[in-house]
Amino acid sequence: FGTIGQAVEATRRGAFDYLTKPFGLEQLDYVLDQATAFERLRTEHQNLRRNVVVRNNQHGLLGNNPAVIRLREKIAMIADSRGTVLLQGESGTGKEVVARAIHVSGSRKDGPFIRLNCAAIPETLLESELFGHERGAFTGAVQSRKGKFELADGGTLLLDEISEMPFAMQAKLLRVLQEREFMKLGAKYSTRADVRIIATTNRNLKEEIKARNFREDLYFRLNVIPIHITPLRLRKDDIPLLATHFCQNFCAENNKPVMKISEGALKTMLAMDWPGNVRQLQNVIERAVILGAGDLLDESLLGLADEIDATEKPRGISGDMTLKDMERELILRKLETTRGNRTQAAHELGISVRTLRNKLNLYTEMGVEIPG
Repeated sequence: FGTIGQAVEATRRGAFDYLTKPFGLEQLDYVLDQATAFERLRTEHQNLRRNVVVRNNQHGLLGNNPAVIRLREKIAMIADSRGTVLLQGESGTGKEVVARAIHVSGSRKDGPFIRLNCAAIPETLLESELFGHERGAFTGAVQSRKGKFELADGGTLLLDEISEMPFAMQAKLLRVLQEREFMKLGAKYSTRADVRIIATTNRNLKEEIKARNFREDLYFRLNVIPIHITPLRLRKDDIPLLATHFCQNFCAENNKPVMKISEGALKTMLAMDWPGNVRQLQNVIERAVILGAGDLLDESLLGLADEIDATEKPRGISGDMTLKDMERELILRKLETTRGNRTQAAHELGISVRTLRNKLNLYTEMGVEIPG
């Protein structure tokens, strides 16, 4: 026969209940039913807590700012829809993160999530990348190849930087969105496309339409569900939360004890405008963690003075230069800091890759040496 002390000890170690002899089968059945019901409620509670965490940190959508809360609510509302989504926001605001959150929150979460950067694929290859090709469709096509639309069947296709898609290709994309089918290069028959489209841009597409760089009919087809992502400078109250999250992650990745962010470092970060948004903050914290030797991340590790110097101080600009001269020097400086990466330079300058290419061609004709 057990004692009260044994009963207390058993409960402390995780026992649901304690029966003293003698006991009947009815009493045992009752306790077992209670234990089963308790375990079910405990599991449901854990799942509920887990779901709340997922909703509040949906693939990196951290933040308590009202803009972020509204964004999470909108994702929940539109996740199961088949409507195309147009994500607009500055470079580094997390457009791909939002796209993935939409995908995993909806009925297509078990399907593929395929991404295509429209600015990174040469115009001559873009059609094959999107729609695929049959063997012998062109020189070098030694075997059939699936395109992004076919790979994304039953899931989501993210068209990143849609504003950089060549004008002729925009017409073909529009047809696919209207007909829900596409034609592989070299194919005789079209293929059905069960794909949800999410497009992103850091540009004002209405201005691109006025400049005849973007089709108005494609814009209307993409802009069924518009979502604008707020830049970090307009939700600075989330910086401490984001910085702490990134710091913990990078400490774990680098096998370092968790570093505490100093008040001075937080004040410095809150004073910044963060032109590169969340991505810039993430990069700054990663660098600080890697360079840090102790358990404190202070402002000296942030290197924000260097960050500002590298991104904002144009070379050789003086007061007697013309506006066009200053523009040229700013573009060349940006190419230097991006090591010749024209796509990145265009994004950071806030112009299209096409516009940058045209300006560089003009500079080359003038005999100017182009970095990279």
